[in-house]
Amino acid sequence: MKKIILTILILTTLSFDSFKEDAFDVGEYFKFRIHYGIVNAGYATLEVKDATINNKKVFHAVGKGYTTGMSKFFFKVEDIYESYFDKETGSPYRYIRKIDEGGYTKNQEGIFNQNENRVLVKDYKRKSEKTIVTSDAVQDIISSFYYLRNHPNIDKLKSGEAITIDMFFDDEITKFKLKYIGRQDITTKFGTVSTMMFKPLVQTGRVFKEKESVTLWITDDDNKVPVRIKADLAVGSLKADLDEYKGLKSPLKVKK
Repeated sequence: MKKIILTILILTTLSFDSFKEDAFDVGEYFKFRIHYGIVNAGYATLEVKDATINNKKVFHAVGKGYTTGMSKFFFKVEDIYESYFDKETGSPYRYIRKIDEGGYTKNQEGIFNQNENRVLVKDYKRKSEKTIVTSDAVQDIISSFYYLRNHPNIDKLKSGEAITIDMFFDDEITKFKLKYIGRQDITTKFGTVSTMMFKPLVQTGRVFKEKESVTLWITDDDNKVPVRIKADLAVGSLKADLDEYKGLKSPLKVKK
C-alpha cells in the first residue's frame, strides 16, 4: 500500500521541462480519491502556498497521502512531502519528507545548491547529514509537478514522443520517462473533460506488471490538471480520480 500512495503522489506531480507563464498560482488545491479495486483506499492532496526563503518569495507546495477506512486498519499510511521552489525558474530550494508507512518512518530535509549541483540531505531520524552531487535542473518529487506543467511545448507533443526528467528521490537521481499517447474525452464527477493521455514508464516487479502499466490523464487546457490515474498492479488494480479542486488559475474546461 505504501508504494501505491507514493505512486499517486509522484504521478500527480509529473507532466512536462522549463517554465512558461504559470499554469498555477498560490491557493491551488487538489484532492484525489484512491481506489484499490473496489475499495476506497485513501486520498492524496496537493496545495500551493506562499513562503519566503533568503528574503525571496517562493512557492511552497505540500503533498499528502494517507489511507482511510479498512485500508488504514490493515496498513496505515500518513505521508507528507513539501517543496519550496523558485517562482520564476521552478528550481527547488528545499524539500521535506515525513512519512509513516505501516510503522516505517522517515524524517528528512534536503537543501539544494543549484549553482554547485549539490543537495544537503539532513536525516533527523538517524541524526545524520550528507551532501550528494546532482545533475543540472534537477527537481524533487513535488516541484516536478509544477515545473513540468509549464513546459512550453506540451501542446505540441506527438503520439509516441516521450519526455525524460531528472528527479531527486531516496538520495539519488532518477530518470523518469513519460510517453505521450494522445487525446481523449473522459467522464469525471465534474463533467466530460478533454484530456491528454500519458504513460509513465515504471519499473516492473513487485508493484507493476509491465513498464507501461500506468496511464495518466491531464486536462487539455491551460491548467494541465491530472484528473485520473489507472495502474495494473502485480496484484489487483488501482484508480485515482480528482475528487476536489479549488484555486485554479484558469477555469476548468468542462463539456456540456
